[in-house]
Amino acid sequence: MTTYRIIFNRKECIGTGACSMIVDRFWEMDKDNKANLKSAKLNEKTNLYELDLNEKDFDDAIESARVCPVEIIHVYKV
Repeated sequence: MTTYRIIFNRKECIGTGACSMIVDRFWEMDKDNKANLKSAKLNEKTNLYELDLNEKDFDDAIESARVCPVEIIHVYKV
């Protein structure tokens, strides 16, 4: 059952790679030096990437949001 959602604003990513260093199972760096949220879907209405998670993934999701220096990773309860 999905209980949380990561929402990621890739357009504003500055490419520090902090998220991918902390939680590489969710994040990878692309050739344009911006992060990709693995398996995320683009919400065409908001132009943000979204990934639904189970409760067991919550701590890792929060940690990746916490280390983002531009605060473009958010985790919400669904």
